[in-house]
This record gives sequence, structure tokens and C-alpha cells, in this order.
Amino acid sequence: MKLDQDARYTESHEWIRKDGDEFVIGISDHAQHSLGDIVFVDLPKAGAVLAAKAAFGVIESTKAASDIYMPVAGKVSAVNEALADSPDLINKDCYNEGWIIRIVPDNMDDCNKLLSAEDYGKFSGE
Repeated sequence: MKLDQDARYTESHEWIRKDGDEFVIGISDHAQHSLGDIVFVDLPKAGAVLAAKAAFGVIESTKAASDIYMPVAGKVSAVNEALADSPDLINKDCYNEGWIIRIVPDNMDDCNKLLSAEDYGKFSGE
């Protein structure tokens, strides 16, 4: 499995990466691999304000459905519209083309409380 060294991770297998004044969020390579072939992604609306650890969407695969959780609190600034027609982008490139949402965080520093790539690797057995 691969890790994005610039990202921070949650124990529920989401990643978050700073991009300017925003954060980009997706699920880890470990998570997409565990889910198998992803067939549908239910996304929030841009403008939604969500608390840290709140479920903001659902990923459905041929194996299971799984909630996706907010790593930090913030307002959704964009969703990856390409996932509507190609949810398998998460399987193909979970850290780039398969991103899920962008947010404006309530506090930029909250990200520092999450797992580093090295710590997530140990946690997930990568």
C-alpha cells in the first residue's frame, strides 16, 4: 500500500492534505484496497458545515458500504464531481484524482493532531 507523505491520517482511514488555505480529503490506499471495487460515492453539498468526526458521505463497493468521516471541522468548499460518473477513481488514484472533498477548516492547526504518514503506516500495518 502507498501513503502520501504530505498527508495526515485518521484512525478511520481518511487522509487530509493542506492545499493553500484549504484542505483536500479522501480515503487512504489501505481503505480503498479493503473496500474493493468502489461503485458509488454519496457526497455532501458544497457549503455544508461539518464537525470533526461527523460522517459526511458514504462509499459503496462490491463488498460493503462505509461512512466517510471529517478529519477536522470545516465548511465544504468543493466536491469531486468526477466521482459521480467514475467512483473507481478512488481505487485508481486515491491521493490525487480520487480526492473526495475540499474544505475550509475552522482551524488550520487541527490537522496537526492527526496521524503522520509514518504513524498511520504503523497503525494500519502498512
